[in-house]
Amino acid sequence: MSRRGPKHFAKLAFALADTDEPSDTDVTGFHDRILAAAPGDDLLALWRRKLTAWDFEQSPTWSATAPRTPERRAEVYDKLAFEADLRKAFDAAVPVHTEPGPVTISREFQPWYTREQAANRSFYWTSYERLLRRKGWSDAAVSGLDEAAHAVVERLADPTRDDPYGARGLVVGYVQSGKTANFTGVTAKAIDAGYRLVIVLGGTLNLLRGQTQRRLDMELIGQENILGAADPNDPDALVDIDYQDDEDWPAKFVSFGARPSVLGAFDIERLTSRDRDYMALERGISALEFEKPDRTRPLYDPANLHAARARVMVVKKNKSVLEKLVKDLKKMGPILGEIPALIIDDESDQASVNTTDPKKWEDGKVTRTAINGQISKLLNLLPRAQYVGYTATPFANVFIDPGDEEDLFPRDFLISLPRPTGYMGVQDFHDLDSADDGEGEAEKTHVRGIYDSTGDRLQEALDAFVLTGALKLYRAEHGVPSGPFRHHTMLVHESVRMAEHAALALRINTMWHNAAYTGPEGHTRLASLFDKDFHAHVDGSLPTPTMYADLKPYVSQARRLINQGGSPVMVINGESERDYAQPDLDFDRTPNVWKILVGGTKLSRGFTVEGLTITYYRRTTQQADTLMQMGRWFGFRPGYRDLVRLYIGREEALGRARNAKTVDLYEAFEAICRDEELFRAELARYAPLVDGHPQVTPAQIPPLVAQHLPWVKPSARNKMFNAELVEVRSPGVWEELTAYPEDPDALRHNTGCWAPVLGTLSQAPVSLGVDGSLPYDARVGTVSHKELLTVLCDLRWSVPEQFSPHLEFLLDAEREARTIDDWFVIAPMQTSARGNEARILGHGPFSLARRKRRRGSLFGAIRDPKHVAAAMRLAGATNLTGNATVEQNVRPRRGALMLYPVVESEPRMMSDGSVDPRDLVMAFAFVAPPSTAQGERPLVRFRAIDSTRAEAAIIDRDDKRS
Repeated sequence: MSRRGPKHFAKLAFALADTDEPSDTDVTGFHDRILAAAPGDDLLALWRRKLTAWDFEQSPTWSATAPRTPERRAEVYDKLAFEADLRKAFDAAVPVHTEPGPVTISREFQPWYTREQAANRSFYWTSYERLLRRKGWSDAAVSGLDEAAHAVVERLADPTRDDPYGARGLVVGYVQSGKTANFTGVTAKAIDAGYRLVIVLGGTLNLLRGQTQRRLDMELIGQENILGAADPNDPDALVDIDYQDDEDWPAKFVSFGARPSVLGAFDIERLTSRDRDYMALERGISALEFEKPDRTRPLYDPANLHAARARVMVVKKNKSVLEKLVKDLKKMGPILGEIPALIIDDESDQASVNTTDPKKWEDGKVTRTAINGQISKLLNLLPRAQYVGYTATPFANVFIDPGDEEDLFPRDFLISLPRPTGYMGVQDFHDLDSADDGEGEAEKTHVRGIYDSTGDRLQEALDAFVLTGALKLYRAEHGVPSGPFRHHTMLVHESVRMAEHAALALRINTMWHNAAYTGPEGHTRLASLFDKDFHAHVDGSLPTPTMYADLKPYVSQARRLINQGGSPVMVINGESERDYAQPDLDFDRTPNVWKILVGGTKLSRGFTVEGLTITYYRRTTQQADTLMQMGRWFGFRPGYRDLVRLYIGREEALGRARNAKTVDLYEAFEAICRDEELFRAELARYAPLVDGHPQVTPAQIPPLVAQHLPWVKPSARNKMFNAELVEVRSPGVWEELTAYPEDPDALRHNTGCWAPVLGTLSQAPVSLGVDGSLPYDARVGTVSHKELLTVLCDLRWSVPEQFSPHLEFLLDAEREARTIDDWFVIAPMQTSARGNEARILGHGPFSLARRKRRRGSLFGAIRDPKHVAAAMRLAGATNLTGNATVEQNVRPRRGALMLYPVVESEPRMMSDGSVDPRDLVMAFAFVAPPSTAQGERPLVRFRAIDSTRAEAAIIDRDDKRS
């Protein structure tokens, strides 16, 4: 039942029973126990695990329903033959987890890694799964990881296949979201399946490499493999074990009970350790020689492969280290062609991507960068090597030239991981759907400016650090499940210059010692901050004092912890690896790290700052991926997420910005967050197969990369692959444009284009509403698709390429199939006291929306969220029921168009009461009807320059999978 899906439970119970005849009472005991089970019941826990696994399973042979849906659960119940009351009990105890799973864009591949095969060989995966459950992972979290890791491994080549093939893939997670857990799961499944050499590229610093090595040692490789032949009871034999000074050794390191080879599995040999990167092998090249029971057969033959030990190494992305590895591998000779290998590249957009000047490529002078060149050599030496990159910022990876066979473009698959439960990310700091220029709830709760009316707020940030430390201590003493809080940190990031770090550390030290935290002045300041900020935004489900007086005893304890060692500050920078060998920064070996970390680049990627609660951030950059990786405040904050505060630059000067304009770092982060969220949303749109074939392949991903701010590029110029988006098909999707011109003459021209449409709108507003959303008044009318195209084709844009792909889609609807008859036009009316009305070209009056351009010529969100539901219903994109006006105007081939006359400041008025068109932005959004889907036609068409095809454009209108 585990491997082949759910089966008739009563029949299975009878088959396992001792009775000779089936009886209605065979499952009565099971039935009664489940109905009466308490939440901690062992049998219920077992069924919770099983039901969740069946819910999550992707495309199983036993099911035709979609995973994570009520339909899948109903199918499971039907196969189990459960009665209604049992189904109801299980639904209450194990609700269907409907959150989205991983999104996969993939080339077609040959299936080999079935669920049954995975279950047959699962020694290391099963051990890892047990460890995750002991750590408190929920059934949904474990099943989600299982699902995502399985999706990666099944797209690798079969390790036992005769002809070598090296797949190339990319896994996209979120910053500080647990990508290591995913590639640990992938490694476990891959070595179980037969991969025998695993090379993990673990960052560019020993600090990062050591973190990754320890994680794999603790959760996958385990005590017995680390100890090898050493006797765990002999102190002399343990001298060289690298975790003797680790407080988690051995208790928290996975244990199998005996050497895996004794238990019928295979051992893992480490070729690197926590403190030692790859070096010339101490035992010579024999450490890399694979034993073959049948020497007449190749290593990849199952008779040899499953008896061989696996080798695992975690190496730094360093030229000399990788050169040593390549040199040693070359000594092995022909057997290299027989080794199924897996290369996992953590932070794969850093150092791994070739950044040679594109002009050199054009001139035929190809010189790879050092790390990229060494990785290419590894892949060439190991023809059976699979390469899987991991990153939270994928733009550099998807812009790699797909025609360069020796590079790392993810030609076979790209998998976007879902936002994990409990993760604190973009949506917690940015109100992405808010059209209001004021603060949203996320910003009010967590975000503070660098300056206020009194000046720099660094002292306030330090006070917040002390205060949140005291609150953590209070919660730990009052039984919060996630306490005690081992680490508590604050990050201050202003510059990449080491001299500035030293000056800033001195300034913070001075402020700290003058803060009077033990005197009346300090307590008065902390009490005020507690009352006006933290008490106002506290999570009511967590223990928190109502008055500062109850918190005061914990303040002194927090201050002592932060000041241990004589200074609250730790500077994290340097020019060499030795500069980062700071024992106090080792979150694994140090019992309590309660410090203010001052640093730059080295703390802005990969390295996990444990316990991070307060961030004071003001450094700028012009690359979106670099800026995003600096967001160390993203991550998991169990028991204290309501205490997290981000002090971030607002309107800070960036000298290199276009026209030396000021830069709001918070808005810059919001823009790149929008870019990344849109990227993930677009992947999800194009992931479903059409007639069993992919709509897009990874080579077609670059056009899906968005850019909301003109000065923040997705990645560095020398990492960006040239691609041009030709068409975006968006049936039933709300599409909102933001690149309106600033030139007064262009604005007047655009307003004039809309005059025929304005003339069709009703004089009297009507009410539009849909079940579950607030109704609103609007002037409405209809125009034919041809009339609307006349308007759209004549509009001017600040960034024409933003609208042209959508226009191409709408033009196709007219040219080829006439899938749109007309458009229902909506001009919402404001009812608030702030409402501003005016006539437009003699029509109206209309409500004028006030919006600001985020940066350059681009606006942020223009829509009001309450307007969306009615437009979606009018276009037939939802089945929600609208009010009478909405339902009367729904047509099968009708789209919805929302007009937002926007002013950015107080507009000039004409003599007839019309707004001056030079001050008016005629913004709009549209929802095309589902009739434009045209069945199996792909949703995206594009042009991309591929180096293997010279200047040819990759586009074919007639190819359904182009």
